[in-house]
Amino acid sequence: MTTIITTAGRPDDKSVKLAEIAQKELGFPIVQRNKKSINRLQQELGADVFVAGKDRYELFRTGMEKPFFFHPNSAAFRLKRLQNGEFDPLIEAANLQSGETFLDCTLGLASDSIIASYIIGAEGKCIGIEADPVVAFIVQYGLCNYKSDSEALLKAMSNIKVYHSNALDYLQMQPDASVDVVYMDPMFHIPIEESTNFTSLRQVGVHNELTEQWMTEAYRVSKKRVVVKARFDSPLFEQYNLHRNVRPNTKFHFGFLSK
Repeated sequence: MTTIITTAGRPDDKSVKLAEIAQKELGFPIVQRNKKSINRLQQELGADVFVAGKDRYELFRTGMEKPFFFHPNSAAFRLKRLQNGEFDPLIEAANLQSGETFLDCTLGLASDSIIASYIIGAEGKCIGIEADPVVAFIVQYGLCNYKSDSEALLKAMSNIKVYHSNALDYLQMQPDASVDVVYMDPMFHIPIEESTNFTSLRQVGVHNELTEQWMTEAYRVSKKRVVVKARFDSPLFEQYNLHRNVRPNTKFHFGFLSK
């Protein structure tokens, strides 16, 4: 399946410019919208449709009812909780501190990376790895251009560096003990039905299963901890001898290995 780039239904100069930027970065051809619907473009061209809108990029892969686009999702209210002195389960599992380095091997919408970036601050370093090149492009743009009244949210997003890469390939290129915390959130083996925010991500992302080699490399690269997020009934906790932070009445838990 190929992908084409087009503009919003009524394009302005900004959406045309965004389409040109996307073409340069992703290499997909630009097709004039000519007031055609997304479904019609998909059917006529046999292609997925990447839309440069007025304020954001959207990806319509064939069969998707709703597009994939960047939004901070749960990070916005999680950040407010942190500002109010409440704890966050990821930060607790990672024992993350100001000024540290955080490597997110499964970036997705970057919700967890945003929270980590807020904690480590400007002196820290937050790196997000995303295997799908289109997802990586959309999220990187969104992190730098999302509009919000929260200065803390904007600063946290701007401090995340996104790389398009397979996580294992990236880890294998890193020196020993070069990152304080290595984080992995592989797509849950059974979807959480209530979690509708991630439906479009499940349809577009690259879904790799956590492997022994991946865990070994993550442990080698980490200075302090390897953290894994998984469903409460996932076999990963026992399989990799993770210390699990049990969270009653929640459907996902965090587990970690300490150095």
